[in-house]
Amino acid sequence: MEIQRNGFKRESYILSVDVGTTSIRCHVFDKEAQIRGSCITKVNLLYPEPGLVELDPEELWRGFVKVVNGAVQDSGLQMRQMETLGISTQRGTFTTWDRKTGVPFHNFISWQDLRAVELVRSWNNSCTMKAIHGVMMVLHFLSKNKRFQAASLIVFSTQHVTFRLAWALRHWKQLSQAVAEGNCCFGTIDTWLLYKLTKGLVHATDYSNASATGMFDSYQLCWSEFLCCLVSLPLSILPKVLNTGHRFGSTDPSIFGVSIPIMSVMADQQAAMFGECCFDIGDVKITMGTGTFMNINTGSEPHTSVAGLYPVVGWKIGPEVVYLAEGNAADTGTAIKWAQELELFSDVRETDAMANSVANSDGVCFVPSFSGLQAPLNDPKACASFMGLKPSTTKSHLVRAILESVAFRADGGICTNDFVMQLTADLFGRKVARPTQHEMSCLGAAFVAGLEVGFWKSQDELKKLQRTDRVFLPRNLYRMGDGGTEGEYTPILQRWEQALKRSMNWYGNP
Repeated sequence: MEIQRNGFKRESYILSVDVGTTSIRCHVFDKEAQIRGSCITKVNLLYPEPGLVELDPEELWRGFVKVVNGAVQDSGLQMRQMETLGISTQRGTFTTWDRKTGVPFHNFISWQDLRAVELVRSWNNSCTMKAIHGVMMVLHFLSKNKRFQAASLIVFSTQHVTFRLAWALRHWKQLSQAVAEGNCCFGTIDTWLLYKLTKGLVHATDYSNASATGMFDSYQLCWSEFLCCLVSLPLSILPKVLNTGHRFGSTDPSIFGVSIPIMSVMADQQAAMFGECCFDIGDVKITMGTGTFMNINTGSEPHTSVAGLYPVVGWKIGPEVVYLAEGNAADTGTAIKWAQELELFSDVRETDAMANSVANSDGVCFVPSFSGLQAPLNDPKACASFMGLKPSTTKSHLVRAILESVAFRADGGICTNDFVMQLTADLFGRKVARPTQHEMSCLGAAFVAGLEVGFWKSQDELKKLQRTDRVFLPRNLYRMGDGGTEGEYTPILQRWEQALKRSMNWYGNP
C-alpha cells in the first residue's frame, strides 16, 4: 500500500495496539503482516483491598501513547506513514467520567475485580431471577425461540460489567449525582481510549466489546433496556455501538504529531479470533494468556448453550455479523506468574523441560482459581489449591500439575510451552496449530483496520498471510477412552475434577 503526498509515493503501514490485562503492546505491520516495529509496557494493577482490582485511567492512557510512539520509533519509520490505527482491548474493565471535563470519577474496575460478588450471588438466588427463568422457559416452550431459552439459563457473573457498575452507582454518591445531572459517561477501555484520542469528540464502542459487558442484547444488537431497567442501570451513560470495522474518528494531531484514522475497535478475544482467520462456522480458537478463552465461530446466529458457553458478537463488518460461543477460565498466565514468584522456576521457558522430566504429577492436582471458577461452574468463591502433596513431591511435579491444569481447562503467551500444546492436542484428540505470532489480538485489530482502508482486499488474502510455527498431533496413548478403553489421562482428569469440587465455595459464609 502506498500513500500519495505532494506527488511523492511513500509506503504505508498499519498501527495496532492491544491493551491486555498485564501489558500494553503496539506493533507496526507491513503488507505481508510482518511486524516492522514493536513496543510494550506493563499495566500496573492496583489492589486497594483484597478482591479489588483496579487500573489508573490516566496511567493507562500514558502507556498507550508511549507504546505507539515507541513502536514507530522502533520501526525506523515516520508517524505519517501510519495509514490507520486498530485497537484491541481487554473486556469488562470499565470506568466512568465527567461528560464536561473528561475527568474520571474513579479508577478502572478490572474484569478480575470481586467487589460485586455478594450482589451477584443475591441476584442469582433471588425470587426475581427464579421468576424470570420460569417465564422464559414457558415462552421458549410455546415459541421455540432460542432467545427465550438463553434468557431462561442466564446466570450473572462478576466478570460482566453489569453488577460492578451497579455496585459503583450504589456506593459512590458523586457518580450517582452525575448520572442524575446527565453529566456521566460510561466506557470500557476501548471507549475511554477513543474519547482520549479524539479529545472528547467520540463516545462509542463496537459490537464485540458491548456484547461482552453483560448489558447488551446480542439477539437484538442493542443495549438491553430490560436488563438495565431490572438492575437500575441508566441507558443515558452508555456509549453508541458501532461496527467493529468503522471510521471511529481520527487521533487529534496534538497527540502523535499527525492525525491517524481509527478504523477498528475490537475486544481482545474476538480480535485474536480474527487474527487466527477463524472466519468459518465451527472454527475454534484457544487463547492462553492471563486467562484461557475458547471461542467457537457459530456464524450469523447466536449460540444458545446449556453448558454455560456465552454468546458474544465476534465482529460486525458492514452488514455481516459473526457470533461466537465462548467459555473461559480466569487464571492461566496468572498461575504461571504466581509459580515463578514462588521460585518454582526462574524462567518460564524451563517449565516445558521440568514437566517432561517426570512421568506424571505424582498424584498432585492444582486448581488455578485465584479469581474463582467461571462457566459452567460459576463459583466466584472457589479457592486456588494444591491437593495430593506428599514427601516425594518435587518442584517438577508441582510445575507439571500447574501446566496440566491449564490444558484441562482448555495463541497467547502460554502457547509457547510445548508440553501444554501437546497435552491439549492429546486431550481433544485433534491437531492444534500454533501460529508464528503469539499475540494475535494486535494482528486481528490490524486486519480489520487494514480491510477498512483497502490495505488488504479480502479475508481470503488474510488467510494466505497465516504462518504456522508448529502443528501438534494427538497421540493415541493419551486419548480419552476410545472404544471404552481408558486413556492415560482419564483417571488423572477425574481426580482433578474431584479437587475442583473440593475447592468450590471455600470462601462461602460459615
